[in-house]
Amino acid sequence: MDLQLKGKLALVSGSTAGIGLAIATALAQEGARVIVNGRSQESVDKTVAQLGADSGAEVLGFAGDLSKADAANQLAQRYPDVEILVNNLGIFEPKPFEEIPDEDWMRFFDVNVLSGVRLARLFLPSMKRANWGRIIFISSESGLQIPAEMIHYGTTKTAQIAVARGIAESVAGTGITVNSVLPGPTRSRGVGDFVASLARADGKTAEQVEKDFFEHVRPTSLIKRFATTEEVASLVAYVASPLASATTGAALRVDGGVTKSAF
Repeated sequence: MDLQLKGKLALVSGSTAGIGLAIATALAQEGARVIVNGRSQESVDKTVAQLGADSGAEVLGFAGDLSKADAANQLAQRYPDVEILVNNLGIFEPKPFEEIPDEDWMRFFDVNVLSGVRLARLFLPSMKRANWGRIIFISSESGLQIPAEMIHYGTTKTAQIAVARGIAESVAGTGITVNSVLPGPTRSRGVGDFVASLARADGKTAEQVEKDFFEHVRPTSLIKRFATTEEVASLVAYVASPLASATTGAALRVDGGVTKSAF
């Protein structure tokens, strides 16, 4: 299927690894011009070179911490005409609720929510002038089912869903769509490292840890495994495309059936 993305300028925040890299790869393979972002110039340069060579697409880069307003402004000045914005930048950390200080709550909100709010605010005017654009927030099933082990993270993911819906309402009747995509447990780099560390600590294999996770922590999963980053990216690429013009204001799940609701 041709997603009609050839030549579109897409920005994926936090895209040198994990889900972000998979999304950037999927968009580049469809012919989009992709801006890769990470905090380190070295990691951005490496990803730009590798992704450009693998896809044959035009791959650009921006090194900077997009949870900071100055970095977001610099990015918008360099690339003012972003047509597809994928707000993927995010952090997570399991921690008991009573041990989460105010500083952690603010840090999670700055990175997971405000980074996307700022970028959407910066690029929405050019999308309005063109009467076309895509804004996608990478939220999580944790935004619907707040995990007891990281309540601060889940709360920010709920906020992303609300922000996406609100922006979609504000551009009703235009060629701009705004959606959130909700991955479930996904084998990203951070999750892989976490599983490996648990396996070492408990004297188990990574496969045993994964099996235990879906038996005891996410028992509602219907696929009973971690999703791949590519499985998430394929949905994002479609939502970013002109083919998805009737999909807006939605919270789209790619959660392996973890969320126990048909609606």
